[in-house]
Amino acid sequence: MTAVGESASARPGELVVVTGMTGAGRSTAAKELEDLGFFVVDNLPPGLLKEVTRLVDASLGPATPIAVVIDVRSGAFFESLSANLHHGAAGRHATLVFLEATDEVLVRRQEAARRPHPLQGSGRLLDGLQREREVLAPLRGDADLVIDTSAFNVHQLTDKIAAEFGTPETVRLKVSVVSFGFKYGIPVDTDFLADMRFLPNPHWVPELRPHTGLEAPVSDYVLGQPAAEEFVGRWVELIAGVADGYLAQGKRFAQVAVGCTGGKHRSVAVTEEVVRRLAARGIEARAVHRDLGRE
Repeated sequence: MTAVGESASARPGELVVVTGMTGAGRSTAAKELEDLGFFVVDNLPPGLLKEVTRLVDASLGPATPIAVVIDVRSGAFFESLSANLHHGAAGRHATLVFLEATDEVLVRRQEAARRPHPLQGSGRLLDGLQREREVLAPLRGDADLVIDTSAFNVHQLTDKIAAEFGTPETVRLKVSVVSFGFKYGIPVDTDFLADMRFLPNPHWVPELRPHTGLEAPVSDYVLGQPAAEEFVGRWVELIAGVADGYLAQGKRFAQVAVGCTGGKHRSVAVTEEVVRRLAARGIEARAVHRDLGRE
């Protein structure tokens, strides 16, 4: 296995195996790794590590990082996990991450989730935790990285995973700026919404009507309006102003919706300009024109 100190960022072709106590945060860690660009497989029998790697290499390429979550439900398969990793059966740099917490914290989390422990049987929740610790003890000893999540909330755990396995590219905010037409409905998954119908509509300018906001005549007309310049400047400041707060809360994706009547002229031109200005500030942004060409 590869020592964690070898690199604090995700390496091409990396394999991260996440295991540990029930309630310690395996699902949270898996979700964060997925957001960081890992191909994630949950509850994988260790004997299938090599096969999963082969399939990912063939379909997505050998540079795709993989994360697998293995828990106590794997039972006897645990005996093969260390052997698979130590002998390089997966053909990748492997990091074994073990998540744990105190019994008190794990009991509280399990009770809040209203779920029994998988090894509890007819006994108490604490009995299940004790059995799990015994089963997982060898893996904990082999782990490259042990994380005690007792004092962590969800955001602190995601920050820890991002610090260990993220890259500058994967831990920054990614913004999708979506142009749309109000007559086709408002995007339901938007975080911010702007209405461009306060600007003059190029639809009523005969020589501009057939063109779109992607073309210079329409873009120049829309963005040349003093109200448009003032609005775009303030809108970009707003988005940039919340970027750090979003990241601090573990939110790395934001969607900004910019609407006009039909999603052809004003919203398209403003969307392109917002993306350009966000990129100039170092914020990763992309334009999506939902309704362009729909009329």
